[in-house]
Amino acid sequence: MQHKKTLVLGASENPGRYSYLAINRLRAKEHPVVAIGRKAGKVADINIIAEHPPVNDVDTVTLYLNPNNQKEYYDYILSLHPKRIIFNPGAENDELAAIATQQGIQPIEACTLVLLSTGQY
Repeated sequence: MQHKKTLVLGASENPGRYSYLAINRLRAKEHPVVAIGRKAGKVADINIIAEHPPVNDVDTVTLYLNPNNQKEYYDYILSLHPKRIIFNPGAENDELAAIATQQGIQPIEACTLVLLSTGQY
């Protein structure tokens, strides 16, 4: 299985949040994870960072932010040149999906947790 470096945008230390579950499941499947959230914290062995660090070799950006909160991250997401952006339920954003498509990035409306559990990640 190929390990895909994944940036989780909207990461949270709250065990009730889907981003928290996604980080744990990505790590369980040995995918490298970078977690970015509103405030610093930690999930499993992954530090949540509140900055926008340059990250190389990002395969996937998975979004856990509503479209209004995504706007401030557009340039950052695009600067990472990921292969794909996963818009999890509630994060669907036609504007960002169109920009991504223009830049050769595949937008996917899906649930990261479902993709992982069905082996489609």
